[in-house]
Amino acid sequence: MTKKEKINIVFFGTPEFAADVLEELKKGGILPDLVVTAPDKPAGRKLKLTPPPVKIWADENNINTLQPQKLDGDFLNQLKKLPSNFCEDFSDWDLFLIAAYGKIIPQTVLNLPKYGTLNVHPSLLPKFRGACPIHSAILAGEKETGVSIMLLDDEMDHGPILAQKKLTLWENSISELPTASELEKQLAILGGKMLADTIPKRVTGKIKAREQNHRQATYCEKLKSDDGLINFNADPKLNFRKIRAFDKWPRAHFFKSPIKNKISNRASGKRIIIKKARLENDQLIIERILPEGEKEINLNN
Repeated sequence: MTKKEKINIVFFGTPEFAADVLEELKKGGILPDLVVTAPDKPAGRKLKLTPPPVKIWADENNINTLQPQKLDGDFLNQLKKLPSNFCEDFSDWDLFLIAAYGKIIPQTVLNLPKYGTLNVHPSLLPKFRGACPIHSAILAGEKETGVSIMLLDDEMDHGPILAQKKLTLWENSISELPTASELEKQLAILGGKMLADTIPKRVTGKIKAREQNHRQATYCEKLKSDDGLINFNADPKLNFRKIRAFDKWPRAHFFKSPIKNKISNRASGKRIIIKKARLENDQLIIERILPEGEKEINLNN
């Protein structure tokens, strides 16, 4: 973009997904003036204070950051004052962008930018509104999912759509399903490219938002630790989808009973994480496991 076309942007995001979106925006010639992300948190065995992936990306690209604990009045005042610190003719924010920020953003903040607030949502809205659309698409065995660029309003994933693109998850067999980690990366890259294409159209009025069909909306709840528990009496395809969906957290797992070394579906005994499995003749074949407190075991040997 030329100096005349410069759009004053704030980006809200936290995990690797958001950092990947930012990288694609950069490739498209768009950089935010400010990044808002979560505070540093203890991580690892030594609980070392660690910045989130978006903060690391922002530092590497010399982008100013804010890491507020709360999006309260003090934070709002900071946002209002910051533009004048960047350049003399910078009087207002043009656009806010959100990708997996992790906190509800108050309407008083959403109302600040001239052209509204755009959100990158990794599903084909109105399907899979809510906290875990990537996992939900895999769990449901969907043949396709995608990315929606939407204008944010005061309801969850409810705002009008500016752009949507589909992504195929599998063609011939459900055994082709990607893991959640793999799909997250694909959707982040797609979302970043879409965002880079949508932003200039939004600020020049060359793109129109369309209302979602709210009657077709489906919702996904926040993941719980026991969602990854595998019941070996259940449908093998469902268990396979769980293993693919929960490769990062809460991890697909079962428990080995200390009595007679039997497999138990109750949270007792040793927790066994399933690292890799495949479907063969509609049967679940476990290939790698990680017993609690032990090294990973390859069951193909």
